[in-house]
Amino acid sequence: MKILIIGCGRVGAGLANTLANRGHSVTVVDKEPLAFGKLGEKFKGQTIPGIGFDRDVLLKAGIERADGLAAVTSSDEANVVAARIARDLFHVPRVVARLYDVRQAEIYKRLGIQTIAPTSWGINRIAELLLYSPLETILSIGSGNVEIVEAEVPHLLVGKTVRDFTVAGEIHIVSITRANKTFLPMQGTIFQGGDLLHLAVLTTSTNRLKDLLE
Repeated sequence: MKILIIGCGRVGAGLANTLANRGHSVTVVDKEPLAFGKLGEKFKGQTIPGIGFDRDVLLKAGIERADGLAAVTSSDEANVVAARIARDLFHVPRVVARLYDVRQAEIYKRLGIQTIAPTSWGINRIAELLLYSPLETILSIGSGNVEIVEAEVPHLLVGKTVRDFTVAGEIHIVSITRANKTFLPMQGTIFQGGDLLHLAVLTTSTNRLKDLLE
């Protein structure tokens, strides 16, 4: 995967090395060139000096081909701007922004931006959010043949309908939570950014569901 990291502080540098060591293509952007020294001499990725939400800088960093972006500077405002540009302008599939003001987290979640608060922004957790689609099992039914799972709607499904996502006999959307309200969707219901889906899925089809969510 190609991952962009905005900010080369302790977290940014640690995340960059963690992902690069796992074999991913990593590019780090920071406005201070000296910050790249935190990466160490063995860093296998690329570094780009510049403002992390500058369009030309992001293009130079290869954002058009990026599979994920993590904005982990010390500025909430810079992180959110970079994340929204990545999500809305360049349609990067996985975007994570570090926020110190946790009161804003729900707002940005509705915009389709995954946020990490200071209490939970460990390097491994950010890496997990960048590399895997969020999928949580809520309930196993009967002998475990069917599960109710919860997942955020992926960006590529926004604008599509429940009918487009349903796999007869394997995957069905039970409910959608949108703007803190949960409702039962119809086959023609259109997905919106920030939707939280509850799905009934055969345990034998879980991997298929993960593929659809990526």
